[in-house]
Amino acid sequence: MNKNILLNLSVLTVLCFLSSSLLGKKDIFIESSDLLGKHGLKGWKVPKGNEASKWYQVTNNILEVRSGPKKKGSVLWTEKEYQDFEVSLGFRFIEGTIDSGIHLRNSDQIQIGISGSLKRDMTCSPYIPGKGYPVEAKNIKKLLKPKGWNQMRIRAVGQNYTVWLQQEEVMKYKSSSAKEKGPIGIQLHGSRNMKIDFKGILVKEL
Repeated sequence: MNKNILLNLSVLTVLCFLSSSLLGKKDIFIESSDLLGKHGLKGWKVPKGNEASKWYQVTNNILEVRSGPKKKGSVLWTEKEYQDFEVSLGFRFIEGTIDSGIHLRNSDQIQIGISGSLKRDMTCSPYIPGKGYPVEAKNIKKLLKPKGWNQMRIRAVGQNYTVWLQQEEVMKYKSSSAKEKGPIGIQLHGSRNMKIDFKGILVKEL
């Protein structure tokens, strides 16, 4: 094999590597949307009364979710609706009895914190209206950090939900009540003292 052929093969290999690398980076930016970033609550349907009650506030790219005994429960919904998607986020418990969660297209929800009905931590388990908690996420006691940031990833494809905590898969469930398309929501239970923070809420459409 002559030197010119070897040189051409080497150049082609390098170009293929660079193209795949750039394509991977491009896909990340195109397919993933930062729901907080520098935009605050832009892109979210903020509940009426939020300005006075301060349920949801963004400070330094951190979504601060706050409740109290006299505050009503609410959900912070995205303006955009999603079909198949993956959402990743960081969360940390700040104060009180945390009862929050991530709504997936409708009232189906992935729990974060203490279940109001079961009175125990059901983080990463699905709450399905009319069915309660049909399955329970595994290894949560080992993985969940009561202090500091936790990392959760949720994939919703059709009726199938998969959840990871600290990059470990902890739950799979097929929901017959799953909607084909809808917004993503962050739940805030009222009538209790609770503070929870969220950061780095990234959504990737599949």
